[in-house]
Amino acid sequence: MSKKELVKLDKELAFKLQAEEDEEERLAREKAQKVEEANIAWDDIQAKVEADYQLAQRLQAQEQEELSDAEKATLFVQLLEKRRNHFAVKRAGEKRNRPPTKSQQRSFMCTYLKNMEGWKPKDLKNKSIANIHKLFDKAMKRVDNDKETEELKQFMEIITDDGEDVSIEAIPLSTKSPTIVDYKIYKEGKKSYFQIIRADGNSQMYLTFGKMLKNFDREDLEVLWSIVKARFKKTKPVNYMDTFLHLNLKTMFEHHLKDNVWKNQQGLVKVLNWKLYDSCGVHCVTMQNILYYLLVEKMYPLTKHTLHQMFNDVKLQVDYECEMAFELLRLVKKQLKEGYGRIVGIKSLLEVTAAKLVLLVQKLLLLVLKVNVAGIKVTTAERLQLLKG
Repeated sequence: MSKKELVKLDKELAFKLQAEEDEEERLAREKAQKVEEANIAWDDIQAKVEADYQLAQRLQAQEQEELSDAEKATLFVQLLEKRRNHFAVKRAGEKRNRPPTKSQQRSFMCTYLKNMEGWKPKDLKNKSIANIHKLFDKAMKRVDNDKETEELKQFMEIITDDGEDVSIEAIPLSTKSPTIVDYKIYKEGKKSYFQIIRADGNSQMYLTFGKMLKNFDREDLEVLWSIVKARFKKTKPVNYMDTFLHLNLKTMFEHHLKDNVWKNQQGLVKVLNWKLYDSCGVHCVTMQNILYYLLVEKMYPLTKHTLHQMFNDVKLQVDYECEMAFELLRLVKKQLKEGYGRIVGIKSLLEVTAAKLVLLVQKLLLLVLKVNVAGIKVTTAERLQLLKG
């Protein structure tokens, strides 16, 4: 089937669906009209009955007074009009509270999509109400996200580069650098630098870890961690800068709940600063006694007191507004609300349980294999003893 025929078929199907919706709407309107006419007639009857009843009560109360026929008729008309107005107001309220029909919903959603989302009427005309509903829901979700984004802006601040340290022979991030192949600790006088050596033989030297992160992307960071991890696999770092680099990269990529580094949050330790390095996806939490360099997408065992200060007492420092900053704020907000233990602990428990089940199955298979090969009988007590072992 050609593309032209498919387009024609889609249009015919859309027109057919629209015709069915219009027919349903027409029948619904006719039914509603009949019901409304019946309600009005019933309201008139009920109004006359109640007016007669109220008139009788008033006449009975005014037995001592004499009213002419004209006065009685006037009084009856007044009471009848009052009851009619009462039922009219009641009916109008019920009509307002009535749920909108499919046609009314379609009209409302199309109007919004045309005025707020820039859709053309001819593009919406051939779409079914289900597809229009999807477009409308997507637009509403975007509005909610925009509202949340505006709220999160108050928890960040844009800062300019203060030039806190200088990198020597640094290559701008706009030009992709060759892969890192090694690193060294370079000393010049009393200062020590991280010397990053790349595949083309060029190198950059950074006085601080923060400045290095500012010039790194995520690939650079992962390659550097693999180099550091391999170098200190069997030996411990001796140099202070080697120790600093190894500890912070390990905390980033392979943290554990029982690591001593998390004990620095004990007590009422104050958070001094919170900064995002968006080029490599790392954020730094500066506390009174330690610096935490963390990946933006991971959750770490930060205490509720630390998270509260990050979110409420200090602002996330960024070079410019970016989606990574908003995602980080959402993650911290979620962790502050739900807790690290609830989110990560359940996952760890499931992983441990799965591992135990796998080990148990392996033992059972081994037991069956031993019995089949040896051709001997094994008692229940012996099976249990083997499983415990």
